[in-house]
Amino acid sequence: MFVMASGNRFTRVFWTSASVELLERMAYYAVFIVLTLYLSNVYGFSDIEAGIVSGIFSATLSLLPTFSGALADRIGFRSSLLLAFALLSVGYLGLAVLPTLFQSAGMVDYGLITTFTGLRESPLRWTVIPILLIIVVGGSFIKAVISGTIARETTTTNRARGFSIFYMMVNIGSFTGKTVVEPLRRGMGSEGLVVLNYFSAAMTLLAFILVWMLYHSRQEQGDVKNIREIGSSLLRVLTNGRIIAITLITSGFWMIYMQLYATMPKYVLRMAGDTATPAWYANLNPLVVVLCVNLVTRLMQRYKAVTSMGVGMWLMPFSALLMAAGNLVGSDDILGLHPVAFMMLCGIGVQALAETFISPRYLEYFSLQAPKGDEGLYLGFSHINSCIASFIGFGLSGFLLSKYCPDPQLYATHEAWQAASVHAHYIWYVFAVIGALAAVALFIFGKLTKNDK
Repeated sequence: MFVMASGNRFTRVFWTSASVELLERMAYYAVFIVLTLYLSNVYGFSDIEAGIVSGIFSATLSLLPTFSGALADRIGFRSSLLLAFALLSVGYLGLAVLPTLFQSAGMVDYGLITTFTGLRESPLRWTVIPILLIIVVGGSFIKAVISGTIARETTTTNRARGFSIFYMMVNIGSFTGKTVVEPLRRGMGSEGLVVLNYFSAAMTLLAFILVWMLYHSRQEQGDVKNIREIGSSLLRVLTNGRIIAITLITSGFWMIYMQLYATMPKYVLRMAGDTATPAWYANLNPLVVVLCVNLVTRLMQRYKAVTSMGVGMWLMPFSALLMAAGNLVGSDDILGLHPVAFMMLCGIGVQALAETFISPRYLEYFSLQAPKGDEGLYLGFSHINSCIASFIGFGLSGFLLSKYCPDPQLYATHEAWQAASVHAHYIWYVFAVIGALAAVALFIFGKLTKNDK
């Protein structure tokens, strides 16, 4: 029997929220890990176009929770979740159906390799944007409401563990979603990138049903705010210097993390060959997080949230340097893997370990700053760091890929492409520098706020 959060026990609403978060993450990461590939191989977008669109998608998805979180505080978390999962189901279904319409119109032919017969030159390819916008609006509620629910349904004694469990569910969902991708991509090629979206739509529809049946919380009562109160709450967040500072600083972490989706898939396929499996490589991240997050949380529970985050921040630039090393260690396979793939896995593993130190404690930090009734707003604002990272990181990724690791199809010979991509690893040096600067900034922040709880 589930009861109100007490000691180490959690409520039914807590577990329902964690479960639908798992389903939503399965849907999201199945699509997001190959979003740049989807835009290029299904609609014909260039590297820079795909990077910009993906970056705006990710950034807006992280920006809107500040406002959708405030709205959720007004209309109630349950209603917000039902709206969110309805929109997500429609959006993912749209990503599956729209390409089939173009194929039926004779503008493109999907198979193992896409044959464009007019879509690449047609402005109709931009009709994917409204569909992505639907997903963005739906997803923006998820980020604020689920983390806000965790804050409401836990106490000061079990909150760190609650966010650790929540983050473990996030990464189980991430792992499962990415696992679905590779068999479809390798077995069906570009068509698999289209079919994948039916899976995501099914997962979010299942989440809608679970919320409808099981999400009934007494914490909903008395939280309805008028517009003036919402504005006042938002102003308190925007004028909190510590909140703004730690949000900006942790953007450096997320800028490197986002490269798993912005840069890594194309980089690995171009440098290690088409036999590489970037979605499976990316799966090392959630696997390490699931295995280590509870252990790391227990080890660091006696330390302040900023201290734990600091450990992870110093690991991030090192992870980027490991990713760069794949282009420098020679051409011989390492444990049966191309050196680029092997060193990428090493970098992803270190990055995942860093994440266990950073992300759960970051959410805990925000939850402790939130006045009662403002949990949705504050936890929504906590995702602004991802917004900043996406705007900069994805745009920078498209530019760096074009400059240092361009599309081989743009070159007449393989030798010409090799000459153009000889410094491909420079991409990761850029992100290593960004990570190092963020780590130093967090160290200074910790010193300046060392007397805080």
